Amino acid sequence: MIGPKVEPLAYSRGMNTSASPRATTRVDELADSYFDSAVELSPIEATSLGVPGQDEMLDDFSPEGYERISELRRTTLSALRTVTAEDDVDEVTIAAMTERLELAEEIHEAGYDLADLNVIASPLQNVRDVFDLMPTDSDEDWAVIVTRMRAVPEALTGWLQSLRVAADAGNRPARRQVERCIEQCADHISSEGYFHALTQQTVDGTEDEALADELRHAIDEAARAYEETAEKLREEVLVDSREADAVGAERYALHSRQFLGARIDLEETYRWGQEELARITAEMEEVAERVAPGAGVKGAIAALDESAAYTLHGTDALQEWMQQRADEAVTALADTHFDVPDPVRRIECMIAPTNSGGIYYTGPSADFSRPGRMWWAVPRDVEKFGTWRELTTVYHEGVPGHHLQIGQTMYRSGLLNRWRRLGAWTSGHGEGWALYAERLMAELGYLDDDGNRLGMLDGQSLRAARVVLDIGVHCGFEAPAEVGGGEWTYDKAWSFLSAHADMAEGFLRFELDRYLGWPGQAPSYKVGERLWFDLREKTREREGADFDLRAFHRRALDVGSVGLDVLRDALLPPA
Repeated sequence: MIGPKVEPLAYSRGMNTSASPRATTRVDELADSYFDSAVELSPIEATSLGVPGQDEMLDDFSPEGYERISELRRTTLSALRTVTAEDDVDEVTIAAMTERLELAEEIHEAGYDLADLNVIASPLQNVRDVFDLMPTDSDEDWAVIVTRMRAVPEALTGWLQSLRVAADAGNRPARRQVERCIEQCADHISSEGYFHALTQQTVDGTEDEALADELRHAIDEAARAYEETAEKLREEVLVDSREADAVGAERYALHSRQFLGARIDLEETYRWGQEELARITAEMEEVAERVAPGAGVKGAIAALDESAAYTLHGTDALQEWMQQRADEAVTALADTHFDVPDPVRRIECMIAPTNSGGIYYTGPSADFSRPGRMWWAVPRDVEKFGTWRELTTVYHEGVPGHHLQIGQTMYRSGLLNRWRRLGAWTSGHGEGWALYAERLMAELGYLDDDGNRLGMLDGQSLRAARVVLDIGVHCGFEAPAEVGGGEWTYDKAWSFLSAHADMAEGFLRFELDRYLGWPGQAPSYKVGERLWFDLREKTREREGADFDLRAFHRRALDVGSVGLDVLRDALLPPA
């Protein structure tokens, strides 16, 4: 762990961690100042977090923009070294901020932030995705969208400048990622793409003809920017891209820490991933035998897909089903296995305006006026949905998964400063918790139905497979015997993934591209879950007969989404 050793008495000994106010300390002021400055430098992040005031702007993705962020981190780190913790909450804040900011500076010094290009979470996607979170209820809302749309060309131009600087320094993007980003641009500007659909939406969204005309012009400007970006990617970036997908073990270790907030033994984790995958596969075979005796896993899945009991037709039915299951989970779990604050008992389930096939969660605004939302980006022409696969997803994205985790942290305004509540997201903590939530629901009996249980295991199989694939490909470890051993290749990776995940080819191809272009992120789910269960069992061992699961959940979530090494030290300080 980077930063001071943590000895948080309140978290470890069960003192008051309610929403009752705690006196603001110098550490809180420093953390809040950093948070305010950080979101000022990232209007996209501000919108994502529901922080008002910058919804008309986009981030500066140019080299100068990245340098301003780096300067803020360095200044904050210097200040952190001079402050004294006044209580256990301060100790965690200092440790968590030090770990996050020092690691971000390592990445910046290596130039990897300027080289940010992948198929799912780079500036190309972030610029477009932020519009999904903007309200469209009034002409004032649409006017804000006009201004932000007009900022798209400059944001993408700055990003391309950073890519060129990174390439000149030797950090060239992988060819496969560049090609897929070019395809995404083409999809956005197509006659069935995002910008065309948004133009149609404006016709119904406002009766002000002048504003509607401004909207159409602004949308056209943004669409042209994506078209021109595709051309520059093809003509300038693709020609200088690297053939290899792998980033190498040294860089991978840095990204693994970025997504976990923990240092792990990558070779040991690679072996564990294969063992965990074998365990899940064996359990899937047992459940499949009960679902469709003699048919095997594939046969059981086919039977479930054809079962009317697990089938929905149309996105309206899907949205209604999602909402019902999410609301039922809140009702069943609140005040029993979890403390669910009143504002967090509301979640909205949405059909996303894009068609990637992804399912994701966006948190509530700081004042909860915008609720937490579960989104499903349904692919075009898909109108049949199998609930046996997706009940576990509702638990992952809703309660007790992301919605409870993020909502409870945001609710603790009397305990945690703004950075701890809004700015400290770590994937291994967040996604690890969401997978922990899925398996917890199985432990509690909510996935006893064999179809729903097979759906949970099917998802777990994918998460375990990508631990193996992601670490193995990027670190250059020997491929498993089932794909012939030796060096990993794209074809071996595809064979391995498709053998352990029963999903449409288009979805799995995108998943594989995601792993290849976003090293370290995909394993953070399953590795994070492993660390969460380890933390729970070590707490149980330490507390013995006094261990209370509901109290453990409350204490753990009240720490906020810090790195997993910091979380461990917060909940299990040295005896």
